[in-house]
Amino acid sequence: MTTMAAQPVPNTVDPRTARKVTLAGCVGIFAELYDNGIFGFMAGTLAAVFFPGSDDAIMLVFLGYAVSFFFRPLGGIICGHLGDRMGRQRMLVFVIMLISVATAAIGILPTYASIGIAAPVLLILLRVAQGFSVGGEASGAMSFLAEHAPEGKRGLYTSYAQIASFLSLLTGTLVAAAMTSGLGDERMESWGWRIPFLLAVPLGITGIYIRKRISDTPNFNRLKEQGGLSKNPLKEAFTSAEHRRAMLLALFIPLMNGSGYYVLFSYMPTFMSTELDFGKVQGLLVTASSLVAICIAIPYMGRLSDRIGRKKVIAGSAIAMAVVGIPCYLLIGTGNLALAVVGACVMAVVFAGHTGVIHILLVELFPTRVRYSAYGLGYNVSSALFGGTAPLLMTYLIARTGNVNMPAFYAVVTALGTLIAVSRVKDRAHLPLRDA
Repeated sequence: MTTMAAQPVPNTVDPRTARKVTLAGCVGIFAELYDNGIFGFMAGTLAAVFFPGSDDAIMLVFLGYAVSFFFRPLGGIICGHLGDRMGRQRMLVFVIMLISVATAAIGILPTYASIGIAAPVLLILLRVAQGFSVGGEASGAMSFLAEHAPEGKRGLYTSYAQIASFLSLLTGTLVAAAMTSGLGDERMESWGWRIPFLLAVPLGITGIYIRKRISDTPNFNRLKEQGGLSKNPLKEAFTSAEHRRAMLLALFIPLMNGSGYYVLFSYMPTFMSTELDFGKVQGLLVTASSLVAICIAIPYMGRLSDRIGRKKVIAGSAIAMAVVGIPCYLLIGTGNLALAVVGACVMAVVFAGHTGVIHILLVELFPTRVRYSAYGLGYNVSSALFGGTAPLLMTYLIARTGNVNMPAFYAVVTALGTLIAVSRVKDRAHLPLRDA
């Protein structure tokens, strides 16, 4: 293993370049995560198309959703290794190309009525490709943005990418909801469900075009010029006690994503329609309102973390979620649309303190030599274990217990887990990123 004793170098990227790079990162993340919005809102339609007649159709759809997450660590390992060896920019072009093709391919799949069991099998295989791609996207895009961001503004600049992720979720939800409302269930199940997935084609082309026209990060280029790139970054990470501890923190600090992103947003439309008897339009209004609320709150949380540190903001978010989680879900469970909007929006603003800051905190845990690989492995394993499985787990627990408040309990438990984990972090918000 090669070691380097160089001191961290402050980033001197000019603001114009940083804004251009931020746009490239955000457009790519928007295209990458657009599918989550479609999948969450259209779970019922996909269940009818790919699992007709099954009493567990919804659960089977979310099983396919969960399976893809277990390939995220593989994507993080392979893309991370290549990204630390060859550069971030090349891998970010590759992953957006892969997920765009996979998402569009779902839109042209034959249905169960046409080819039987092969249809859901192909659906799951394409979800696997999407999972692999997102595994390479998350840590790569955030590392790319952070390594380009001006000093003192890393939290703010990386938070924009999280806004893009929630805007993509909102867009996917709005597209799917508008088509469901306009076409009706029968035509939607016949052919309309394909259109939202096919929209991934122009999104992907736009993202590829922008990403191919940006340069790699100053940190990576500087390390490359110095001959300091790691030959085997993941092996190097595992042979260092400091990096092993950081990867463990990267596994547990994102626990709140399970109850936040994957339950409060991805699962919420299905939860409201199947468990709380809300109409699809009402479910859309609640989800859309909370997505707008979190998009407004995220940059403020990112900027706040630049001032007072990542640790304080994430810890505050975790404590607040543990306090308001159950009351907010009880508001949603009243069946009253206005109260449901209030409950969902409060949780969204609270969750913004986690999701708007979590990635920059994880970026700062690792040096440039191993950042893409080590950060990607820890975060993607966490997403697989506690994120992608969350909708399936909630569906299962509610079916077994009959208790529709399971998401509320999950929110409290994951918040407390994040609080414990983040208390072990050394905050590096006010220090330059390390190259080695």
